Amino acid sequence: MDFMTNEGGAAAQTVWGPPYLLYLGGAADDLAIKTARGLAYWRPESCIGQHRRSDCNQTLGLPDMTPAQAVAAGANTMVVGTANAGGVMAQETVADIVAALDAGLNVIAGLHQKLRDNAEIVAAARRNGRVLFDAREPNRKLSVGNGRKRAGRRLLTVGTDCSVGKMYTTLALERSLRSRGVAADFRATGQTGIFIAGDGLPVDAVISDFISGAAELISPAREDGGWDLIEGQGSLFHPSYAGVSLGLLHGSQADALVLCHEPTRSHMRGLPHYPIPDLVRCLEANLSAARLTNPAVKAVGVALNTSNLPERQALIACREISDRLGLPCQDPVTMGVEVIVDNLLSCCAD
Repeated sequence: MDFMTNEGGAAAQTVWGPPYLLYLGGAADDLAIKTARGLAYWRPESCIGQHRRSDCNQTLGLPDMTPAQAVAAGANTMVVGTANAGGVMAQETVADIVAALDAGLNVIAGLHQKLRDNAEIVAAARRNGRVLFDAREPNRKLSVGNGRKRAGRRLLTVGTDCSVGKMYTTLALERSLRSRGVAADFRATGQTGIFIAGDGLPVDAVISDFISGAAELISPAREDGGWDLIEGQGSLFHPSYAGVSLGLLHGSQADALVLCHEPTRSHMRGLPHYPIPDLVRCLEANLSAARLTNPAVKAVGVALNTSNLPERQALIACREISDRLGLPCQDPVTMGVEVIVDNLLSCCAD
C-alpha cells in the first residue's frame, strides 16, 4: 500500500495486511475497542483472533490468542484496536506491541501517539524485519479548502456526539447503494475506516486550516452519477471535537446529511457536564453549516444506534424520532438503511 510506513529494515518487501490479530489490551468498555470491533464486523474474513490482557472484560467473540499462536494460525498483522482520550499508548501496550513484533507480526495502529515515535517499538520492528503503519497521519500533500462547486454527489454522516455510529452508517449506506446498482464509494476519515477501506485521510490529525481541503481531496469531482459517502467525525456540539466536524461539513460540500444518534446517552462522551443536544437543534446547526458550500443540502435520514435498547424500545424510539423530524429513522445494524436510501434517492433525483 502506498501509504505504508516501513520500519522493517532489511525486510523492505514486507507488507502489512490480513489475516489480523485484533489487540484489545485492557480495554475498560465497548467504545474503547471500536476500532477492533469495526474490523471484526466489516471484515470478519480477515480477523483470525483477539489478544487481551488479563484485566480486559471486553470481547469480540474471536478466539483468544497470543501473538505466537496467531502467527502459527497464519496471522500477518496485529491491529492495535483500542482507543482512548488523547490516543496514547500505556507502557503495557508498548510491551505487548514489542512482543507481537518479536513473534513475527507486523503492527498497525491509529493512535495519535505514533508507533514510529517509540524507540522500543521501532527497535523491535527493525530487528525482526517487520512493518509499522500509523494510520493517524495524513499521507498526501494537502491544500486549504476552496469551496468551489465540483461535480458529483456527496453524503456526509454527522452526529449528536462522537462514537455514535457514523462509520457504520456510512458503510451500510455504501453497501445498500451498491446492492441497487448505484455507484457508491466509502470515503474514510478515521483510522478504523482506513483499515477497512485500505485508504483515506485521518482528518482529526490534519492541521485545522487544511481539514476542509482534506475533505475536498478524498472526495474529488466525479462524473458517473454515483455517490461519495463521507465518514463523519465528532459533533458540532462536542467542545473537544467540533472543529473537525465543521471542517468536514464545509469541505464535503454535501448534497445530503444523515444524522447519527445514540438515544440512551445523557451527556457528551467524556464530558458529563455537557448534555446531549436536542436533535432538531443539532440537525439544523449541521444543515446551516453545510449550506456555506452547498446551499441545496438536505437531511435525508436519522441513523439510530440502539445497541443499548431492547428491540421494542428501539422500534418505538425510531418511530418517535421519525415523526418528530419528518425523516426516516433506522438502526443500520439491526434494521438496515433501506428506507433512508429510498429517501436519499428520492430527494436527490435528477
